[in-house]
Amino acid sequence: MPFTENQGAKIYWDAQGSGEPILLIMGLGWTSHMWYRSRPALVSANYRTIAFDNRGVGQSDIPSGPYPLSVMASDAAAVLDAAGVERAHIHGVSMGGMIAQEFALQYPQRVRSLILGCTAAGGPNAVQAEPSVIQTLLRTDLNPAEAAEAANSFIYASHTPRARVDEDMALRLKWSPKRDGFMAQLQGIMIWEADSRLSRIASPTIVIHGDADRLVPSANGRRIAGLIPGAQTFWMPGAGHIYATDQPGMSEKVILEFLAQADHH
Repeated sequence: MPFTENQGAKIYWDAQGSGEPILLIMGLGWTSHMWYRSRPALVSANYRTIAFDNRGVGQSDIPSGPYPLSVMASDAAAVLDAAGVERAHIHGVSMGGMIAQEFALQYPQRVRSLILGCTAAGGPNAVQAEPSVIQTLLRTDLNPAEAAEAANSFIYASHTPRARVDEDMALRLKWSPKRDGFMAQLQGIMIWEADSRLSRIASPTIVIHGDADRLVPSANGRRIAGLIPGAQTFWMPGAGHIYATDQPGMSEKVILEFLAQADHH
């Protein structure tokens, strides 16, 4: 199993497929396994997908926190180094989209294009979730199954079939985060902002967001798209935060069309 070391942590990563490289960066508390819906489409379209477990979850180490997103972006760079990749398409969702923004700011020469899903730019202009959502995330009285179930009501669209949510749940529970790692990631999110710096990003960029996202309201995607020069947008109709589960196949189609353009950029 491939691992790389970076800033005091062992980071798990793996690669699937061959072709132009695309780095996949997952969100808060979730492991690289959660790319299982989107990854096959990218592999089938002849992309080399490189995914990793952020520090604090899965098979990566859980050093003491908080984890600044600048450090988590350097983990992503270390994974590309380990994979022998100089430049890649960078695709991050939720917290992973924040790490992707930070990566593009720290390592602009390593970004072929930027795909930012259901994410925010932090800082005082970020639109927060309703208080009940944040309180649910911070509860300490729930076991992993209860915590995952409590989150479902605000990360999926209400019309998404339960069978599809259960497919996600099986993986989420198999790779439930330890409390320390989850909180260290969350603290990193709380102290980060890219809002004041996004105008520096010159890479081809697309912002994808569910229009019914309750965890990271879609106004955040609109703000990011307004700050990154030339950014494209796609608003996922009737989708919540986990839009790849709410609307299977839709984001993958949009991403492949965007990548085809970016590859000719």
